[in-house]
Amino acid sequence: MTDEISTLLIRLARQDRAALQILYPMVAPKLMGLLTRMLGDRAEAEDALQEVVIRLWQRAASYDPQKGTGMGWICAIARNHALDRLRARPASRGHREVSRTDDARDMLDTIADPAMGAEDQTMLRARMQAVVACFDQLPEDRARAVKGAYLMGLSYQDLAAQFDVPLNTMRTWLRRALITLRECLDQ
Repeated sequence: MTDEISTLLIRLARQDRAALQILYPMVAPKLMGLLTRMLGDRAEAEDALQEVVIRLWQRAASYDPQKGTGMGWICAIARNHALDRLRARPASRGHREVSRTDDARDMLDTIADPAMGAEDQTMLRARMQAVVACFDQLPEDRARAVKGAYLMGLSYQDLAAQFDVPLNTMRTWLRRALITLRECLDQ
């Protein structure tokens, strides 16, 4: 069974402009939150959002509803685009220290869709609290490394340098931390 966004992506693959007009307001707030959080600059996030929409138009034919939700696919495109932009930045501008002070309310405000109903917001808030609780079970350096890699778009090499560990150690930290987070969230 496909969701509404998946259906619109399938229409988009057939170059249906009306589908884009329906899809954009559905996904733009969430993508803007994701891009702003990753890029750290609203103006750059707005530019990136327009580029992501162009990529959606160009790549919609590669979307496979059997492999995941439409929104998940769209978020992956946006995240990859933000990572490309971060990698293209000069080293001094692209490197940011990772702190543990990210708080669930900031994250919720960033990813919440303003059109969500109260029930959906409550469910999202509970899920975010579970994520924060699971992050709290990780050693502080591992939690900061995961946030750096997956929320801030830092490369494994940048993180290895920041934490003063070998690159393969950083890869191991991230892999094990993700496994721990998945197990915690599945409980």
